[in-house]
Amino acid sequence: MNLSRRSLLAAASVSFAGSLGVLFAGAGAGAGAGPRSKGAGTGTGTAAPVSGRGYGPLVADPAGLLDLPAGFTYRVLSRAGDPLRSGEGTVPGNFDGMAAFDAGQGRVRLVRNHENRTTAALRVPPVEGLTYDPYALGGCTLLDLDPAGRVTSERVALAGTAVNCAGGRTPWNTWLSCEETEDRAGTAGYTRDHGYVFEVDPADPRRSGAVPLTAMGRFAHEAVAVDPYRGVVYETEDAFIEPFGLFYRFLPARPLGGLGSLRAGGELEALRVPGLANLAVVDEPGAEFPVEWVPVPDPSASGTPIRLQDFGPGGITHAQKLEGCYWGDGGVHFVSSYSRTGEGAPADHHGQVWFYDPRRARLRLDVVFGPAADVQLPGDSPDNICLAPDGGLMVCEDGGGAQYVFGVTPGGEVYPMAHNADDIGKPGAPEWGEFAGVTFSPDARTMYVNAYTPGTTFAVTGPWR
Repeated sequence: MNLSRRSLLAAASVSFAGSLGVLFAGAGAGAGAGPRSKGAGTGTGTAAPVSGRGYGPLVADPAGLLDLPAGFTYRVLSRAGDPLRSGEGTVPGNFDGMAAFDAGQGRVRLVRNHENRTTAALRVPPVEGLTYDPYALGGCTLLDLDPAGRVTSERVALAGTAVNCAGGRTPWNTWLSCEETEDRAGTAGYTRDHGYVFEVDPADPRRSGAVPLTAMGRFAHEAVAVDPYRGVVYETEDAFIEPFGLFYRFLPARPLGGLGSLRAGGELEALRVPGLANLAVVDEPGAEFPVEWVPVPDPSASGTPIRLQDFGPGGITHAQKLEGCYWGDGGVHFVSSYSRTGEGAPADHHGQVWFYDPRRARLRLDVVFGPAADVQLPGDSPDNICLAPDGGLMVCEDGGGAQYVFGVTPGGEVYPMAHNADDIGKPGAPEWGEFAGVTFSPDARTMYVNAYTPGTTFAVTGPWR
């Protein structure tokens, strides 16, 4: 299942035991374009016949923004540096995780993260009642769309947070925005500790405010997934420097209690696989392990980062670069994007996708990539993932140069869905960063996706299956 740019479509028909989400979480990683034809801009012509490999070849966009299959069109909803319609300042940069919510009567609300560090050129403007630390530049913005897909408002939903990477939505339709940092007050000019999860209410951000969910731990958060039946919140830690990150679960005191319920506290635990200090050494897909959940000694990391704390005689299980985390198939899927012995890991791989079954308390490796595979996986690993209308998935590529959004069919075939400009380095061409925040409208007729930099939010419509 490891894919190179040259072999994407040839390898797309490879099947693999396991869930559809697991297949796709690895299949898009670092892969490149399939067939791409020159022609009608954003693909406004007659739709190409739909094959088992998606929606047909990509059509080059004369505007150099977004190549799509024939029959699909895009609209630019927002660009970093433009004025916010609220008058609060300019649209911040570094567009990252995002979710779409039903606003009633055909309207949609988008909540969008801004992964701003202290060096960010375009900060999230501080707004009274929505700002945690005025010296932190990250946060979230909120876009309201009318039934025709036009932006009617764009405003700040959360400010004064740091390095807001991904997150996840809750069963009660709020957004959990994750800070991917461990910086303390007094570091980098911050006046408050960072490394928390914040809840954002897209219907009224002032109801949620800017309150850190401290009981959920202070570490370099990447993503969360909420069990919609039990209310347990699973969390990944994106630590790429040894000692590597942990996989957590948070047991809320008020599970599924709605907006603000996560502030009531709860218990934070970390995953331990007995006898397994690092997930990287497992290289056999289908391997299963019983797990234990160990209470985190100090979730606030007041003196020692959590991953360095003493978890007792059995230790704790680490993994390099834990990123994507999502609920499906009655459990939670999560990704270790890569592992490198040159960076202190015990084994090399180009990505692992794991599945935790809470009913059986078992952890299973579903997919592992490289480096010994016949087809290698170059570049960086997949980032944000979401369900597609046909029951398959969409994934954002996070690598260097021009980037792709890939899809996978319910049969497990991978195809390119969108591509940003090939004109890297040409005068006037944008220096594109990764895709991020892919999500679909509640009616599944529009795909929303961000270009990380220069920050751009696209709405893609067409003959979705």
